[in-house]
Amino acid sequence: MYVLYYRRQRLLGIMAAVGLLLVLGFTAWHWLAGRAVPTMKTQPIYQGNPERKAVALTFTIDWGEEYLPSILQALQKAGARATFFPTGQWAERHPDLVRQMAAAGHEIGNHGQSHPHPDNLSREENRRDIQLGEATLTAITGKKPELYAPPYGESKPQVVAAAGDLGYKFIMWTINTGDYLPNTTPEDILASVIPKCQNGAIILMHPTKPASQALPELLKKLQERGYALVTVSEVL
Repeated sequence: MYVLYYRRQRLLGIMAAVGLLLVLGFTAWHWLAGRAVPTMKTQPIYQGNPERKAVALTFTIDWGEEYLPSILQALQKAGARATFFPTGQWAERHPDLVRQMAAAGHEIGNHGQSHPHPDNLSREENRRDIQLGEATLTAITGKKPELYAPPYGESKPQVVAAAGDLGYKFIMWTINTGDYLPNTTPEDILASVIPKCQNGAIILMHPTKPASQALPELLKKLQERGYALVTVSEVL
């Protein structure tokens, strides 16, 4: 009889211990999950107003300054405005080009300071990189950027949350021209944009040779189709 009682008490003790471990495990999981997935104040934006016949060209910049004069010239000739996202480190080397963009009526957005892989950074590290880029661009243009485009288009929750913490709109794209890929031609760029173009499209470009070569014809074809060529803030 004492053996049965002892076994029963031992079983009850084991069940209580297992129950406690389950509760503690669930609590720890819930806490860690809450830390891993930040509260989102903003969401990535892939497209602007679908009711307005307008598109926005964006140029993310961390290199390619040799092609920017011809890009700016093509935009000016077409009466088009675009949104440029230079990194802070690039803007520090080419402040006159940044001022030229702003003086021509183009929008200057934030691409961070150092062009890291944002998905590999913490929320705080992303905030820091965005803040450094903001400080650089504000010092050059006299105006704080309102838009943030992440390097490599990386958009894990901590990246989006960091931009939202700082009051930025998180800009992605509707159409990727692929102008940075090896062996891309101007014809490839036209073929990637024209058939897919739609109201409110945000078109991702870079200062590359094929992009600069394609741009005059691209602007012409978009305008022939009735699209206004405006900044991202305007297309939103």
